[in-house]
Amino acid sequence: MRNCFGWAATVTLCICAAPVSLAQTYPTKPIRLVVPVAPGGNLDIVSRAVAERLTEAVGRPLLVENKAGANSIIGTDFVIRAAPDGYTFLMIASTYIITPSLMSKPPYDPVRDLSGVSLFAWIPQILVMHPSVPARSVKDLISFAKANPGKLNYGTSGGSGSHVASELFKRLAGVDITPILYKGLAPALVDVLGGHVSMMIDTVSTSSSHVREGKVRALGVTSPARSALFPDVPAIAETIPGYESRIFNAMMAPVGTPKAVIDRMHREIAKVVQIAELQNRFAQQGVEMTASASPEQFDEFIKSDYERWSRVIKDAGIKAE
Repeated sequence: MRNCFGWAATVTLCICAAPVSLAQTYPTKPIRLVVPVAPGGNLDIVSRAVAERLTEAVGRPLLVENKAGANSIIGTDFVIRAAPDGYTFLMIASTYIITPSLMSKPPYDPVRDLSGVSLFAWIPQILVMHPSVPARSVKDLISFAKANPGKLNYGTSGGSGSHVASELFKRLAGVDITPILYKGLAPALVDVLGGHVSMMIDTVSTSSSHVREGKVRALGVTSPARSALFPDVPAIAETIPGYESRIFNAMMAPVGTPKAVIDRMHREIAKVVQIAELQNRFAQQGVEMTASASPEQFDEFIKSDYERWSRVIKDAGIKAE
């Protein structure tokens, strides 16, 4: 009987000690960070900067690997199927949440198929309008749109963060503004600059120079508070309480990845986003470096944001392009 108890105590001790041992020894080899988009975009650039700093923090290389295609589905599926050993992570943007909501047969469940590690960046968007439209504020825009239903239009890329942000604006403001869909946000912005399209919700970094040159008028930012880049531009939420739409960058892990590993990566990300050089560099592009309070809090964010955007997408009838 004593042997049984002794064996049980030994097993219990090993189980309790395992997470501590893992946290102390991890990592022992390079870590792969899968970026499910092509090189050069916002997610890729910010992920590489974070990976460089994390490499310094953990003492092992964090290697960025681009696996683009199918609206980020290829890279996402790769990580979902990867071994949950702490050596493969997925770097995501808002498309991770939006894409499944656009499809009748979602390729993955953003809540259940991966585990959250942490947010690492917010990218606010900005509502810009061609100067020919007689609206100098969000309040003016709403009044004009209600007095002229269907006269205004907005440019966007079908199924993008800009698209759902625009539809959320229409829904909360109670206005009729026609979407004009493009294959990307760049050609949409070109037509707004040319006066062929009334307005669009674009990333701050892309539109900032055009706002400063007076080529487009900035009416509001989509973050809950004003942007440091444009302190004189109100948040849309100042006119439409509850309005919020921000692109985010974050890290996810395969389900089953040891909690000690996820906690370690979260702690390191929380330190990295506080580095002044990194914050200052990306602030010039309208990117706010920040971390989630915990992996569990980030999981809750994924769940609530997925539910929110699913409702907007369903109500607006947005489908995958």
